[in-house]
Amino acid sequence: MIYLTRRESFSASHQLFNPKFSEKENFEIYGKCAYPHGHGHNYDIEVTVVGEPDKDTGMILDLKKLSEIIEKEILDKVDHKHLNIDVNFLNGILPTAENLCVVFWKILAPKISAGKLYSIKVFETPNNYSEYRGE
Repeated sequence: MIYLTRRESFSASHQLFNPKFSEKENFEIYGKCAYPHGHGHNYDIEVTVVGEPDKDTGMILDLKKLSEIIEKEILDKVDHKHLNIDVNFLNGILPTAENLCVVFWKILAPKISAGKLYSIKVFETPNNYSEYRGE
């Protein structure tokens, strides 16, 4: 099996605040991520597909097509947005890197027709990322 990865970037803001917790508890858990008006990140997303290269093309899938899928299904909807407010598919979901991975997986998995979605990584910072490999 071969693993093929495409990395894309987007900028967005979010607030990590769970209404089940008091304001004090939210700040203890999420720190500055709980600021009332949110804060921003320059995110990276890595989408990895696994499969065998086609005998004629030598590719699992065309990286341009994968990029177009990511752009249309994810980036066009999250780039320069407030994830809590502006992104319909995140309504009611706390936009942690972990939750973004799961939601992005659910969106992208049925759109990938060549190979199979293997993993999604969401980098919130160069040092902090989450990875999801499906159920």
